[in-house]
Amino acid sequence: MTVPTDRPTPMDGHRVDALHRVVLSWYGENARDLPWRRPDAAAWGVLVSEVMLQQTPVARVLPVWRDWLARWPTPADLAAEPSGEAVRAWGRLGYPRRALRLHAAAAAIVERHGGQVPAQLEELRALPGVGVYTAAAVASFAFGRRHAVVDTNVRRVLARLVEGRALPAPSLTSAETRLAERLLPADGDEPPLSPRWNVAVMELGALVCTARSPRCEACPVREHCRWHGLGRPAHDGPPPRGQAWAGTDRQVRGRIMAIARAARGPVAVGQLSDAWEDEEQGMRCLESLLADGLLEAAGDQREELGLPGVHR
Repeated sequence: MTVPTDRPTPMDGHRVDALHRVVLSWYGENARDLPWRRPDAAAWGVLVSEVMLQQTPVARVLPVWRDWLARWPTPADLAAEPSGEAVRAWGRLGYPRRALRLHAAAAAIVERHGGQVPAQLEELRALPGVGVYTAAAVASFAFGRRHAVVDTNVRRVLARLVEGRALPAPSLTSAETRLAERLLPADGDEPPLSPRWNVAVMELGALVCTARSPRCEACPVREHCRWHGLGRPAHDGPPPRGQAWAGTDRQVRGRIMAIARAARGPVAVGQLSDAWEDEEQGMRCLESLLADGLLEAAGDQREELGLPGVHR
């Protein structure tokens, strides 16, 4: 679709200032009270939250995050335990390789940074399993650095607000990142405004400018929104990709991991067969879990399997 070029856009300087005022004011009144957002939240807690929140709703993350930080309040505490304990504590958050990556990141923080989460973007990016988004989020939210933090919610808000599109492109583009950077509040405030702006736009996308049922009537920037001004045109790009679950390898892998987490010792491969109906699929999932390091053989014959480092 072609977006008219004669309409004023939020990229005008005074409109950007207005956006900052309105969104930050809205956030001050509507923000959820999440522990990793509080002023006393340690950088380690912020890093753990960002890893856990990848593809996982806040409601599922909250209890696991609290238990995790109670057990491992510092990177050194986690690094001192076998990686399998991180996998066990991960529970049913899904994508358990994130637990292994977080354990590896904790070990790297101890080895390279004296147990303190680094503040520099490049040093964060160098940690195992920490990508562009997570590094920017930790640098911004934990250390007040001026970096654009662009998650799915931010991408959707900016696609509608600035570009007049219902949904962003399937994958993050450099243009989106540049736009988010241009919209950051300027340096000079104390505390800096850019971290609060980042999280405020995220919250707006999570609570109001949602993917399926946006609540435009409650949106604080409705008057500035190009998508709303154009009559909320339907998405005309590729349909959003759904995530199948029933009968998939992901489901079988999850069942296998649930059995392994509940066991207090190595589990015979025969006992794991309750996790699948198709033998070929089951063996394929076992092999993939071994290759990912989420399970390890208790002996040379691989007749018994367990969480890594836990059942040796």
